[in-house]
Amino acid sequence: MNLFNVILIGLKEVWAHKFRSVLTLFGVVLGVASLVGMSAIIQGMENGLRESMIAMGGADKVLLQVQAIPSYQDHLADQAPGRTLVDVLALKNGAPLLSVVSPEMEVPEVIAAKGDKRVDPEETVGAWPEVLAMNLHTVEHGRFFNSLDEEEANPVCVIGTGIRDALFEDPDETGREIIPVSETIQLNGQPFTIVGMFQHYSSERDTKERALKKLGEIKGANPVGPKRSKGWGRKGGWAFWRKNRTIYIPLNTSWVRFRIAGDADGIPDPRLSGIDLKVRSMDQMEKALQQARNILLVTHRGIEDFSFQTQENQIESINRQIKNARLSGGIIAGISLLVGGIGIMNIMLASINERIREIGTCKAIGATGLDIFIQIIVESVVLALLGALAGLVASQFLVDLLSYISPTGNTPVITWWAQALAVVFSGGVGIVAGLIPAFKAARLEPIQALRYE
Repeated sequence: MNLFNVILIGLKEVWAHKFRSVLTLFGVVLGVASLVGMSAIIQGMENGLRESMIAMGGADKVLLQVQAIPSYQDHLADQAPGRTLVDVLALKNGAPLLSVVSPEMEVPEVIAAKGDKRVDPEETVGAWPEVLAMNLHTVEHGRFFNSLDEEEANPVCVIGTGIRDALFEDPDETGREIIPVSETIQLNGQPFTIVGMFQHYSSERDTKERALKKLGEIKGANPVGPKRSKGWGRKGGWAFWRKNRTIYIPLNTSWVRFRIAGDADGIPDPRLSGIDLKVRSMDQMEKALQQARNILLVTHRGIEDFSFQTQENQIESINRQIKNARLSGGIIAGISLLVGGIGIMNIMLASINERIREIGTCKAIGATGLDIFIQIIVESVVLALLGALAGLVASQFLVDLLSYISPTGNTPVITWWAQALAVVFSGGVGIVAGLIPAFKAARLEPIQALRYE
């Protein structure tokens, strides 16, 4: 039996009952579209989460956090020192397995102003230059503050592009880029000179869009809703949005100008809002953390009021969530394909009842039961694969529709392996759905089939 002729017969049978075939394939189309669409959404989430993880400092970054002291040390609660510069200096000098130690002193509830324009920064942080390597910042214009600025508590700052967009001009709206280096802004009413500005941070997709816009390859009106490429838009990804809306000032400036001013006794609070660490090697993460713990137990006089939060733990949590989402999406898509398979089985059974005399004639002129069995299976698979191809097209429209209705920085990504899996799974459904009709057709007796009315 010629396989090409069998496939051709199957296509003719589908074409002969177009409306019935379309209704039958609807379940397969939905199953394939949901499988590919769900995979695209999850892949986009995974890419966005990993981009954000890298943007926030990478997997080798460790956060030193304050925690409640153990119950057996409750009597020492009032002696817990918290995070201080003593810890920073001890870690820098006594922990060779750490490559970077970065102290931070956040200034809460800061309002940045320039003339009549105001913005609420995501972060206003006093820091050392080590924060650049810690949080993977790049100063694109001007400079970062230096040791002299730190020593004299100079009122200087380095801003993100989101702060520039809010206080000066947004290049996406005006078509020109303002570089506000040497400009003066107000932070809670105190004048600060901008000495530098970070580069614009965005996801890979948004970076490509901005590059294409500069080349003039993307023209026309902006999409409905917030712009993806705005320096301060959440649509570019939470981590990038946060970095673009950050203001850094010297640590000593933060201490002197904001901590003393806000203290009734005139004594600055020596505690830091954060200490970030980077290990020299991921392979030595455990040893590095143990080394840091030993040093901190000394500086804290044995009081365990601290803990370590690693990015590695977050990566494991992300992987677990993505795995669960894929499993849930696969089950939903599998149920849709199963429903489509039942529809194919129904149409094949109906087709056999309509073609009993035709099958009897084929057997009478020499066709074997195996030939009939193969023909019915091939017809079933052809139906399933047609549904799969239509489902692949529908999945593209589905992903585009979801991106338009609910645009996010985690752009759905259709992968070839998801499409291949959907097609293979659809073919398998076609085979399984065609087994019962194929057995029924193969077992027909030629004489009885020819006498069938």
